[in-house]
Amino acid sequence: MNQLIGKWLPNASQIPEEFIAATVQTIYMVIWTTVIAGILGILLGLILVFIGPSGIKSKPIIYGILDKIINTIRSIPFIILLTLLGVVTRFLVGTTIGEKAALVPLIIGVIPFYARQIENALLEVDPGVIEAAESMGTSPLGILFRVYLVEGLPGIIRVSAVTVINIIGFTAMAGAVGAGGLGNLAVTRGYNRFQTDVTIVATLLILVLVFFSQWVSNIIIKKVSH
Repeated sequence: MNQLIGKWLPNASQIPEEFIAATVQTIYMVIWTTVIAGILGILLGLILVFIGPSGIKSKPIIYGILDKIINTIRSIPFIILLTLLGVVTRFLVGTTIGEKAALVPLIIGVIPFYARQIENALLEVDPGVIEAAESMGTSPLGILFRVYLVEGLPGIIRVSAVTVINIIGFTAMAGAVGAGGLGNLAVTRGYNRFQTDVTIVATLLILVLVFFSQWVSNIIIKKVSH
């Protein structure tokens, strides 16, 4: 078996420890980005629903400003956002290299994307349920946290799964500019040194993370839906 692996993966088989370290770095970036951007994205999504055109406390001007900011950030390709936020990243972290530095652009890039997804998921909640809660005297905040979040939970989980998959892809792009992780390994060892097998193995590991996150989300969605 070892001879077969060495034959088909001559370069990748020599650096198993680098693959382990790169995978840990990718998971580190994914987890912290998911947690921080997830919390802030949900809060921003709730605000958008709260003050939106059909919101409980509609504020068209404020909503319009937030809407334009979100659309602007979402329109910037992530690889460009990495470079644009270089000064901010260096100010906050002290460097622009490594997985910790990558968290800054990752979080800033994911929040508006996730917030928009949350807004869309919450807007799918049956308006009749909202009206019933209002007629029973439920406060606006109560409607947000006890009605929207509860009734929209399956949709929130679905968009969260999509967001996590996007985050994994973003970490690979961040790796191309020195953020570490599997993307960095695929570029620096695989592409730059013409070690195609390293790129293939790194890509397969990224796909494993994607499939695993999708599998977990499917299980959660089934439990929540029933």
